[in-house]
Amino acid sequence: MRYEIERRFPVIGDNWRPAVVARIRMRQAYLNFDGTSSVRVRIEDSQRAVLTVKARGPALRRFEIEYPLPVADAEILLQRRRGSVVERTRHIVPCAGSTWEVDVFAGENAGLVIAEIELREDDEDFARPSWLGAEITGDARYGNSALARRAFGAWAGVGCDSRPRALEPV
Repeated sequence: MRYEIERRFPVIGDNWRPAVVARIRMRQAYLNFDGTSSVRVRIEDSQRAVLTVKARGPALRRFEIEYPLPVADAEILLQRRRGSVVERTRHIVPCAGSTWEVDVFAGENAGLVIAEIELREDDEDFARPSWLGAEITGDARYGNSALARRAFGAWAGVGCDSRPRALEPV
């Protein structure tokens, strides 16, 4: 089985930008999400498409398998989605021996910037760059399937202090 282990953090400021070595524009949507598993379709740079199945696993682990798709088929599946399309540009940022993926969201999720790191072990140590905020790994609001259901831009209309504390510097 293929598992992924990732940790996620909001990004504070732009100090990460000079270290970017690659960018990928992504559009993705969910065909199914039920809290324990999801099926999504993603198109990268209008040239590559994948269908991904994810399911919760123990601790930080999630089962994940991906299947390549023709882009034209992925475009059709995007039209049959549940929720909205999640748009972002992923920036690849090497830092202190690790590779970070910094996602700058667009569209309905504009204003949200999240960094994630994939690990080999649940308890693996890694250097935390100064541009990370407080960890949001366990905060379901930041999951992409949650952002497809309730976009980050809609959070501003919820109470006086709608922005989560995780967006503040540590």
